Amino acid sequence: MNLWESGKMAVKTLTANKLRSTLTMLGIIIGNASVITMVGVGQGAQRYASEQFESLGPNVLFIIPGSDEARNRTLELPRNLTLEDAKAIKAQVPTVSAVAPQLQSQQSITYSNRRTSSLVVGTTPEFLPVRDFDLTRGRFFSDLDVQRNTQVVAIGADVANKLFGDSDPIGQQIRIKNISFQVIGVMESKGAFLGNNQDDAVYIPITTMSNRITGNTSPYGTEVTFISVNARDEASVNAAQFQLTNLLRLRHKVTAEDDFTVRTQKDALEIVGNVTGALTLMLAAIAAISLFVGGIGIMNIMLVSVRERTHEIGLRKAIGASEQDILVQFMIEAIILSAIGGLIGTGIGVAGVTLVGAATPLKAGVSTTAIALAVGVSGGIGLFFGVFPARQAAKLDPIVALRSA
Repeated sequence: MNLWESGKMAVKTLTANKLRSTLTMLGIIIGNASVITMVGVGQGAQRYASEQFESLGPNVLFIIPGSDEARNRTLELPRNLTLEDAKAIKAQVPTVSAVAPQLQSQQSITYSNRRTSSLVVGTTPEFLPVRDFDLTRGRFFSDLDVQRNTQVVAIGADVANKLFGDSDPIGQQIRIKNISFQVIGVMESKGAFLGNNQDDAVYIPITTMSNRITGNTSPYGTEVTFISVNARDEASVNAAQFQLTNLLRLRHKVTAEDDFTVRTQKDALEIVGNVTGALTLMLAAIAAISLFVGGIGIMNIMLVSVRERTHEIGLRKAIGASEQDILVQFMIEAIILSAIGGLIGTGIGVAGVTLVGAATPLKAGVSTTAIALAVGVSGGIGLFFGVFPARQAAKLDPIVALRSA
């Protein structure tokens, strides 16, 4: 019997037992859909995180307290990164164009009978160009406000909506930690950054933040949470990183391990890429387990099919069908089941990825590599797990098969 005839017979057998064939394909369908969806979501998360960091601009560097090793060892970070460090960077590092130290804390904010909990950021006027922020109305505080510890605030778009609704907040008084601040500006909406809502924040002079809100928490001076720095241009980023590191090592009298970390946008992208890449791989591996389970399901159903079709196999062998003919027919049945299941699963997976991309900020997309891999693996699984039942069928003795029917 040729391959075409074997294929037609396999299709006829499968369509005659629709429920059994559907249940056999179910594991492969779920496996393929899971792999494609999980890989799509993982890659979408990777693209989303990359776009978030790229939106900061290629010239931005971040200085954070503690070394990578120290952060791995303990949750308690040193409090030795200070406002004076930021001033020294601005004065002494020639490759830097702007410096924005930040001291931040979550605080309760009230206006009249309305209350919200938002991030309070103490910073300097250079925060706007360094972090590419702008205002929709009013003004940002000035260097003079920082020098005088002025109690003024520029509020984020969401905070303005929560506290003032449609009314104009400029000139109004709000209370932060029960201290009165005059609203002088409303920030332009920036959206979320890595899941943190940048519009649910307010900005005050860093000296006011240190003296009135958080208090002096460091023995080295006015503590800052981190420092954002703008290099003069993209070509100056590596030089700026080198100069910043040397300056802070001298200022902090570092003799062994650094008590700070200077990260560029490229460094941050690499870290995020490694984390999201590992996450994608883990999700794909978990989803692939269901493909393996689907293959076992095919083998089990095919073995049952062999037992149910003992008479048919014996009759075919009695009228001249060879072991190879029987083997090929059962192998074709297994491959057809896994291939159709793979295609259906692919369709469901593509739909799932599209839905995630439409309903979430993740840049989820269909990976052709994941589709090719999932369909190829599902076909290979059908071939692999179909071998044993096919060999069992091919080795049946025709006389024994006919007699047991």
